[in-house]
Amino acid sequence: MEKLFDLLKENYGEMIEIRRFLHENPELSFEEVNTPKYIAEYHRNLGHEVTEGVGGRGVVAKLHGAKPGKTVALRADFDALAIQELNDLPYKSKVDGVMHACGHDGHTATLLVLAKVLNKLQTELEGTIVFIHQHAEELAPGGAIAMIEDGCLEGVDVIFGTHLWAPEPVGNIMIKDGPLMAAADGIYITVKGKGGHGSDPSNTKDSIVIAAQFITNLQQLVARRVDPIKPAVVSIGHIEALNPFNVIADSVYMKGTVRTFDEDTRDLLEKEIEEVLKASCYLTKADYEYNFVRGYPAVVNHTKETEFIMDLAPQVPGVDELRVCEPVMGGEDFAYYLNHVPGTFFFTGAKDPNWEEVFPHHHPRFNIDERSMLIAANTLGAATLKYLVENKNN
Repeated sequence: MEKLFDLLKENYGEMIEIRRFLHENPELSFEEVNTPKYIAEYHRNLGHEVTEGVGGRGVVAKLHGAKPGKTVALRADFDALAIQELNDLPYKSKVDGVMHACGHDGHTATLLVLAKVLNKLQTELEGTIVFIHQHAEELAPGGAIAMIEDGCLEGVDVIFGTHLWAPEPVGNIMIKDGPLMAAADGIYITVKGKGGHGSDPSNTKDSIVIAAQFITNLQQLVARRVDPIKPAVVSIGHIEALNPFNVIADSVYMKGTVRTFDEDTRDLLEKEIEEVLKASCYLTKADYEYNFVRGYPAVVNHTKETEFIMDLAPQVPGVDELRVCEPVMGGEDFAYYLNHVPGTFFFTGAKDPNWEEVFPHHHPRFNIDERSMLIAANTLGAATLKYLVENKNN
């Protein structure tokens, strides 16, 4: 374990270099071309068994220890977002309208250097380590489910993953047993009224008024239909009716998101949102189209593996505080891995305590304290080694 920590510290500079290179050269979900090539080449240079094009654009690399044993999978995502970077950095994105605004560049740099260090310990390893480099986490249906269908979890006994988390100070590890991140679903709605001249409203079915009533009535669902001890969010994030100022809209298009942890609540909201929409359209006999598109399921951590990380993390260099956190309403397709094999997902604090202002994930000025990558690598590496040793005879 001490060798692991020392080697990671020695190679921390390379971790920063890789992260900054990836930050300068981001690629959107399902459009990743050069990033997976870069990842595959890095692993090949280490002598790992490499498979490209897993589930489309994913990369899977395997490190076989000198002795037989269990198989541990570690996952990092590598896609970016359609956001114009506003940071004034020497390694600012070179791609117009695209940036790493969620830390996936850091995830990839962390896992690559960790793979390099674990490779140096190959003669002492008892088991196999699978490095899952996943494309398209940001855009449903995501890359995880396709990679699983393509066999990335075959033979895997346990999986660990982390997310560099800007809202929390560097040095903190946040984790919880059970539901950690929400199911993330989309709603897509068109209200179909009857357009007309703004001076003659009695001969129209005003889609904007109907949409406004629907959005207002929608707020009653979480307040009055959902069990108050079961978290849920329903938000409309986009509404569109492009007309001149004196025209009553013929139709209005809306889209939004639904976040839940519980499948019963998820099913309830899918049905009840349409009931509210139907009722809102009824008075004027307007019509509608309604699509509820299921995204990622909830990230639900396994108890044994979560407790394993909770016991281990306080002993890891750089970890100042381990905290049991509240569930987060954001979504993550790491959920699919946990539906197939035991494992756990945790947050690694990435906020520099000296920053006057911290910008959230998916913000054009998002950034991380790069020291968080070393802490993440220490934690994932320690978990891997400890798991292989403790389970070698199981």
